[in-house]
Amino acid sequence: MQAGIFKVCLVVVTAIVNHPLLFPNNKTAVPANDDLIVEKLREREENLKKEQLELERLLSGQKEPAEDNPKTESKESEGASGWDLWSTVSMVIFLMIEVWRQDYKDNNSQEQSKEEDDLLFIGNNCHGVSLPNKSMLTIFHDQYIRASTHDAVRSREFVEGFADDLLEALRSVCNRDTDMEVEDSICIGSMYENWRVNRPLICDLLVPFAPPEPYHFRCHPWVSDPSIGPDKQNYGTIQVCGPDDGPSDCVCDRKRLGEDMLCLLHNPINNKKVTKDLNLLCLRNTNYLDIDQVMKWFQTAVTKAWGKISHKYEFELTFSHLDSPGALRVKFKSGKVISFNISPVVQYEDTDLYFISHFPSTPRGVSSSIYWMLSFAVYERRFLKDFAKKLPENSCHLSCLQIMTFLHSKQCHITGPSGLTMYHLKTILMHLLLRRPYSDWGAVMLEERLRDMFKSLEKSLLEKKLYHFMVGNGKLPETVNLPEHFREAEPVNLFRSFVLNRDLYQKTLSMFYEMLKNATVVINEYSLHLPNGHSNKMH
Repeated sequence: MQAGIFKVCLVVVTAIVNHPLLFPNNKTAVPANDDLIVEKLREREENLKKEQLELERLLSGQKEPAEDNPKTESKESEGASGWDLWSTVSMVIFLMIEVWRQDYKDNNSQEQSKEEDDLLFIGNNCHGVSLPNKSMLTIFHDQYIRASTHDAVRSREFVEGFADDLLEALRSVCNRDTDMEVEDSICIGSMYENWRVNRPLICDLLVPFAPPEPYHFRCHPWVSDPSIGPDKQNYGTIQVCGPDDGPSDCVCDRKRLGEDMLCLLHNPINNKKVTKDLNLLCLRNTNYLDIDQVMKWFQTAVTKAWGKISHKYEFELTFSHLDSPGALRVKFKSGKVISFNISPVVQYEDTDLYFISHFPSTPRGVSSSIYWMLSFAVYERRFLKDFAKKLPENSCHLSCLQIMTFLHSKQCHITGPSGLTMYHLKTILMHLLLRRPYSDWGAVMLEERLRDMFKSLEKSLLEKKLYHFMVGNGKLPETVNLPEHFREAEPVNLFRSFVLNRDLYQKTLSMFYEMLKNATVVINEYSLHLPNGHSNKMH
């Protein structure tokens, strides 16, 4: 009887231990609305009750026959004792397995949620950080930010004038029949959007180029080419196509010319000559435009162009980066330096989208040299310019971006570069502009909007998700005039690298919270140690 009671107790204890709610996960709960899970739990409880009743029936059935026959009682008691021993051992083992399984499950769940718990705990810091007040932020912006960018206008004017002269010389040294045709430059980036802070004040210019007739470029962005995988979103390929790759409007395509007649536009002899030269800019044995070949051609062309006009200028022109032939550095005899980037690009159809190898300030995102990144810089500049007209006078939106990029730059000097770039900060601001009313961007709201930017950036980092502002954004104003198939495309996650690279993500997250923690100290330091006299000298 005692053994039977002990068995029943073991069954009950096992059932309790095995119950899913005994060791609940702190971060999870049983979904009450999930009918399937609830039904399974009910069936499990009913089966346990049936097993308990069956054991009680067996125990009650053993007692009655034992009173009639003592011999039978002794035999059955021996057999029952053996059965009780083995069943007891089995139940103890089963109990140990259940306890171990629950511990193992809890340990795994704790390990898996450890990172998320830490992030949630750290994430509350953004709300607890005390940024400088409005007056201190205003002093910092007026004394340092504006003082450090006071000569931006003169730098832009010089770069634009010199770039026009350099490109004109480049056209003169190129063969119009065999070389690429270079168009006028296009000004983009932070210097022309009026939020550049970090020195040197670098101007960014795009230089579109095209092949000579009758050749043309055929672009294939990721939104229209299924063969481009998700790891190459925001990229595309460019084919160099000749007159035989597609129909043209020339009469020689519609009529067979005699052997003694020759089309002046589609002369096969000239076509062979052009093809031979154009292949130097394509990947070997393909007709895909190769980034490395284009960079070599452009660097050679710029060097020749400078050699032709260098006698007119009293300064030195050098290349700043070997991997970016368009990154140029002007050094005057006085020691003053002006840097700017002129990047060769390919226009996508009849739009303001341009394929670029990469911006000199950021590394190339794809290793293959046939994949070109699509730049939305012209549309972004248009959006910021048009949106500023709707905001209050002296709005604080660019001031917020300037302060944030300044803090980011100073923190990168301390901890080293991470996966967070100035373009990410600019994307955060553009998303926030569409979410807040126009009146919320007055000059007196600088502190509140700066905190909003920090919160938005933190949320995006914790979720590892920051969508491209242009691609797949249904809230984009119609005045931007972005092509429809990009507006309706799947959104592009700019933080996708954080999902794939855990080390990069941890480093970036750590850098962000260090930047947040040091924000007040850095701003106070630059505000208090920048006297008005120094500001006047800079002017």
